[in-house]
Amino acid sequence: VEAAFVALDPNDGAILALVGGFDFRRNKFNHVTQAFRQPGSAFKPFVYAAALEKGISPSTMVNDAPLSIGALETGSQVWQPKNYDGKFDGMMRLRTALAKSKNLVSVRVIRKIGPSYTQEFIQRFGFEPEKHPPYLTMALGAGSVTPLQMASAYSVFANGGYFVNPYLIDKVTDAKGQILFQADPVRVGKNALRVLDERTTFVMDSMLQEITKTGTAARARPALGRNDIAGKTGTTNDSHDAWFAGYNPRVSAVAWIGFDNPKSLGDRETGGGLALPVWINFMSVALRGVPEINRAPPPGVSEYDGDWIIPEFAPLGGVRQLN
Repeated sequence: VEAAFVALDPNDGAILALVGGFDFRRNKFNHVTQAFRQPGSAFKPFVYAAALEKGISPSTMVNDAPLSIGALETGSQVWQPKNYDGKFDGMMRLRTALAKSKNLVSVRVIRKIGPSYTQEFIQRFGFEPEKHPPYLTMALGAGSVTPLQMASAYSVFANGGYFVNPYLIDKVTDAKGQILFQADPVRVGKNALRVLDERTTFVMDSMLQEITKTGTAARARPALGRNDIAGKTGTTNDSHDAWFAGYNPRVSAVAWIGFDNPKSLGDRETGGGLALPVWINFMSVALRGVPEINRAPPPGVSEYDGDWIIPEFAPLGGVRQLN
């Protein structure tokens, strides 16, 4: 089995930690930068962010029920997506669906907003469109990403909506201490490019915090003793890949576990069971002594039906229900 871990400063892209595999002597392949793998449910937040700008909100009621999608729509064969646990819970809020990682809700969301629009939207986070074909399966993370891409993409949620380029070398000096090279990264608040609306970022952050509060990563908060953490678990078909991608305003970090030649990690193994503990162990050190940071809602975000809403994108309450 192999693993990868990478952590970034979401405010300038500085790589704080990078582990490319279990043993460099055994395998020199850097899984952080070179391994393109399916992200599974860890990709859902980017689809949900796209949905927020199409009038869907955290309080939108979506049906978690069986779905059969015809060959004309899939481009290949009839598809009947399933939830990980094989169960269906009926109508639920979008916020709850993301926290519980409900696949059928994600498929209904991408059906509503369109896979082509979603494919275009995810490029804001640095993803390559050719690795994410515009099909409904994009909602379940059927494309391919590297752990470094995921850490950089989650930095957008961590820093308020800006894209930063990961970098490894800060400076190079000669024997006399003369600086031969000095990195000049783009920085949030200085020259970083805004790629996601501040309001969308805030609402997505609140939904991703829900996952560490009541969802598939609920063990993270008591383990770390803090509330300013957010993220998403990811498990691919037959447990071939286990992910946890998460962040605090100071650190964006991703853990991945899987085999180089994809095969099952074991019956019922998940990102929450395998990758999340790695992330927690790192964050327990990385955030030691770091005060909690709580975000205030930016202008243009309102409370509606017990949750946040962006009136500009969701006038009159936006999309209230998806069946």
